[in-house]
Amino acid sequence: MNSMHGIQLPSVLVTGTSSDAHTWNLVYLQLLLEEWGHDVTNLGPCAPDDLVLGAALEHRPALLVVSSVNGHGHQDGLRLVRRLRSHPELAATTMVIGGKLGTDGLRNVGQVRRLLEAGYDRVFDDGDVAAFRELVSRLPVRAVS
Repeated sequence: MNSMHGIQLPSVLVTGTSSDAHTWNLVYLQLLLEEWGHDVTNLGPCAPDDLVLGAALEHRPALLVVSSVNGHGHQDGLRLVRRLRSHPELAATTMVIGGKLGTDGLRNVGQVRRLLEAGYDRVFDDGDVAAFRELVSRLPVRAVS
């Protein structure tokens, strides 16, 4: 548990999608978030939806980060967030998705809109690390004794 000056920074759950075997994107996110002071649980690549749901219910992270590199993040991400959002216990969890979300390599505004409508709080399909850090910095912190 990371705490600084009497506050506990929010925990983060990082995961790949069920069809994505890429690992370095998840390692990068974990190291970045740990550098910023957060406790991170990394579920790794090819994480089945059941595993992500179980971990989210167990750990109750303030932030869940879904990362995709294989171009199927849009389909896998829609299915996953709908499943996660169907659990009231996860209503307050900030959920984001990013990476390569489609196979055409182009930014697809329709895909972004559908992901947001399905329950993601933010879609990072443009590699904007500054915007990601700003979102992470706004997560609620808790006082620790």
